[in-house]
Amino acid sequence: MKKYTKKQLTRLRIALIFESKKRTQYIIKHNIFKSVGKNFFFQPRMIPSDPELIKFHDNVTVASNVTFINHDLVNNVLNNLNDGFYEYQKGCIEIMDNVFIGSGTIILPNIKIGPNVIIAAGSVVTKDIKENTVVAGIPAKAIGTFDEYKEKRKTHKDLETEELWRKFDNEKNK
Repeated sequence: MKKYTKKQLTRLRIALIFESKKRTQYIIKHNIFKSVGKNFFFQPRMIPSDPELIKFHDNVTVASNVTFINHDLVNNVLNNLNDGFYEYQKGCIEIMDNVFIGSGTIILPNIKIGPNVIIAAGSVVTKDIKENTVVAGIPAKAIGTFDEYKEKRKTHKDLETEELWRKFDNEKNK
């Protein structure tokens, strides 16, 4: 079987594993990414087209629908101008220890995310993120520190469903 076909079948197999924990175990067992550290959790059903260009260190959680972009196809357009040759561009992504990547985040090529980082849902990461940072937005910008966020969440009370709705209604009806 051609390498390309095998790669596509592996991607399809991963997409068909419905339970995130089992999908993560499959990814680790089959060495899908360049490297994966301890306590890794990968919720997306789609694997990036160049997973060998991504490294995850210890204690990393990737929420649903995160997109890792390791290349661009601008060369297709530029080469059609017939004024020179433009190469296909690829880049690596490295995620250090203790990182949470929120749902719907997009991470561009040649990005290093430092340790102790939280990336809010829907962010677009266009440049490296330094350690101990919480980022959000398009493009992602620092909105706080990891340590501040950790302290805030430490005091968060886990409420039951009805309590959550009462709290929601009280806050929205003020």
